[in-house]
Amino acid sequence: MNKKIKKILNKKNKSKIICLTAYSKNVASILDNHCDLVLVGDSLGSVLYNYKSTKEVTLETMINHSKSVRLGIKKSLLVVDMPYKTYRNSKEALKNAKLVMKKTKCDAVKLEGGKKIIPIVKSLVKNRIPVMGHLGILPQTDTKFTFKGKKLAERNKILRDAKLLEKSGIFSIVLECVETKLSKQITKELKIPTIGIGSSVNCDGQVLVIDDLIGLSRSNLKFVKKYADVNKIINIAVKKYKSEVIKKQFPNTQHSFKN
Repeated sequence: MNKKIKKILNKKNKSKIICLTAYSKNVASILDNHCDLVLVGDSLGSVLYNYKSTKEVTLETMINHSKSVRLGIKKSLLVVDMPYKTYRNSKEALKNAKLVMKKTKCDAVKLEGGKKIIPIVKSLVKNRIPVMGHLGILPQTDTKFTFKGKKLAERNKILRDAKLLEKSGIFSIVLECVETKLSKQITKELKIPTIGIGSSVNCDGQVLVIDDLIGLSRSNLKFVKKYADVNKIINIAVKKYKSEVIKKQFPNTQHSFKN
């Protein structure tokens, strides 16, 4: 077993798992100092490309960004999202997951879904490709983005799916916008770690989109907390640059070449 994955597993019920998304080397190199797990999420579709949904993200796009992120990662576990329609069956999933692992040198891949993808997960695990699961809101297929676990039938299904995924060999699972008591129950009943996003403090770890955390995006999602205002910092810097260029203060001799 990958040493980094073993480290994540050993954190269960001991210490919180810190996870954030990254889409480039520069950001990844910063996150690597603080995170246990860095995820190249297909959320880059909306964050970087202004796509309406993650369905538009291609395998090539995920690979290219993941290769960049890999350059900035030394300590953290690197996980890459398998994009929409790249794991519709076991054969397709294995082919594409192998390509992602080979091209990006990542440690694992992440798949969305429950019972329907169990044969696919088993196939990947059998072929020594570590898999992270994802339940709750499934951005690749859901049409309504509201928290999960309102009704008993839905709660039971998510819990069953979580247990099936664990049994199939995943090493951890993302719970997206899962109701508080349900996320607590899942976390308690699973032996593998749960990573929450909008799923309460009860999970074994937490993940956020880095652009939301630093205030670079305009996100107003309930589960997002803005820890910095990078938007403001960039505005100040660009305004100062503009002023110095107009006033011929930049570039000065310090930033110019002379014999």
